[in-house]
Amino acid sequence: MKYAIIDIGSNSVRLMLWADGKSLYKKVVTTRLGEGLALKNRLSEAAMLRSARAVCDLADEGREQDAAVYAFATAAVRSAENGRTFCDRVFSACGVSIDIVSGEDEAKLGLFGALGAENGGIIDIGGASTEVCVQRDGRILFSVSLPVGAVRLFDKCGEDKEALSREIQMHIASLPVLAGQKMYCIGGTGSTLASVLLGLDSYDAERIQNFSMTEREISSLAERLLSMSAEERRGIRGMDIHRADIIGGGALLLAEIMKKTSLRTVLASDRDNLEGYLKMRELG
Repeated sequence: MKYAIIDIGSNSVRLMLWADGKSLYKKVVTTRLGEGLALKNRLSEAAMLRSARAVCDLADEGREQDAAVYAFATAAVRSAENGRTFCDRVFSACGVSIDIVSGEDEAKLGLFGALGAENGGIIDIGGASTEVCVQRDGRILFSVSLPVGAVRLFDKCGEDKEALSREIQMHIASLPVLAGQKMYCIGGTGSTLASVLLGLDSYDAERIQNFSMTEREISSLAERLLSMSAEERRGIRGMDIHRADIIGGGALLLAEIMKKTSLRTVLASDRDNLEGYLKMRELG
């Protein structure tokens, strides 16, 4: 059985084609669905159009591969006043029904995708939300979905480090100490930071998977990124050029979470809520 899993996020729409127990490939289309959401709490017409087109194109690609197509949406759609309107438009356009997952379920999807049943946790820095979740012996010890992410930070604070820091601290104040936990950083921010630290010429899932990043490295990189223009950042080896404008705030968010939770290192993971969503469906 083949599956085409589509993740509709605040910054991008992603496809994973899965068959024979493994991911055949992933594809990313940056649509910035959550653009301006932090200011108006509504998805813009332009952002919905871009994102709906991407969902339909990726669904068509999956169908051409004779795959069963499933789509889910996260923070941008669930928090927007007109999130259901977006889902209805997609269904009318190409017959794709979108599952809007809660913040709690989003955390579990990321955890299941990155770790399976293994002990440890995830930090999932998305565009409109950030999930932190930890499990041990099949039991969730801690799980939270914070209404802060790389796109929201950019919309509210631009690249003003002091404003970014104030906004971040307001949201992470309740996070517990996580020192000693095996923690993965999943999502586009984490994989982009790993790619930059590795100096990759092109995205390499195998090299990114389990790449260790220290709090000192992330903090230093955040400082560097926020001292540069978006155009300068686009020239950095390993940079996702479609993420260059928001990556500084995303890097600072990860650094501040690591400081607050006393984490010395996190591991990058290419496996995330795409794999987690498929596993959840297979388990029923």
